[in-house]
Amino acid sequence: MKNIMTDTNEKRLAAIKSLEYIEDDFVLGVGTGSTVNFLISELHLVRHKIRSIASSSEASTRLLSDEGFLVEDLSSTGSPDLYIDGADEITKNFHMIKGGGGALTREKIIAHASKKFVCIVDNSKIVDVLGNFPLPIEVIPMAKSMVSREIAKLGGQSELRHDFQTDNGNLILDVHNLKIIDPPSLEKEINNIPGVVTNGIFALRPANVIIIGNAETTDVITNT
Repeated sequence: MKNIMTDTNEKRLAAIKSLEYIEDDFVLGVGTGSTVNFLISELHLVRHKIRSIASSSEASTRLLSDEGFLVEDLSSTGSPDLYIDGADEITKNFHMIKGGGGALTREKIIAHASKKFVCIVDNSKIVDVLGNFPLPIEVIPMAKSMVSREIAKLGGQSELRHDFQTDNGNLILDVHNLKIIDPPSLEKEINNIPGVVTNGIFALRPANVIIIGNAETTDVITNT
C-alpha cells in the first residue's frame, strides 16, 4: 500500500502535467476532488492563457476564487475547450467511475459540453474492470427507495450517503457489488430509472486523455 506522501506526489505530478494541455485563450472546465485541488493550486502558472473558467462544484469554485480566478456559469462560458478532472476508477478503455465527492452531475454536464476531457489520476485509480469503488448515483430524494430497489435487480446494493446533500439539493446512493462489464450500457440503463439525476459511470462521454501520476514521472494515454 502506498503511503500518503507518495499518493500526494503522484496526484501533484499528474495535475502539473495537465497544464500542458491549456492553450492560449482557453475556456477551461475544472472538476472536483483531491487531485484537482493540486491543479487549482498550480493554475496561476498558466493564468495568462485562460479566458474563463467553469467549475463543477461549489468547493472547486471557492478554491478557484481564493486563487483569484473569476468562475462563470457554463451558460455564460459556452463549450469549454478543455475539461480537467480526476476519477475514482478508470480503465485503459477511458471509462470511469466518478462522484466520490458527490459532484458527478455537474462534472458530467461540463464533461459533455467540453471539446476535450483530460483525466488526471494517481496510478492506484487504474483498474481492469469498474465497480470495486462504489458507484455513486444522484437521486431525487423522494425516489431513493424506489431507485434502490431497481438497482438491487441489477445486482447492486445501495447505501445512502448519510448527512450529505449535493450542490443540486439531492441525495447520493453509493452502490456496492457491481462489476461493470459494459459501462456504456449500464450508464444508460441506470439513467433511465425515474428519479435518477445521473450516475457516476462516465463512458458515453469518456476521457480523451489519461494522465497517470507515478512516483517520479507521469504516463499519458491518448484515446485515438
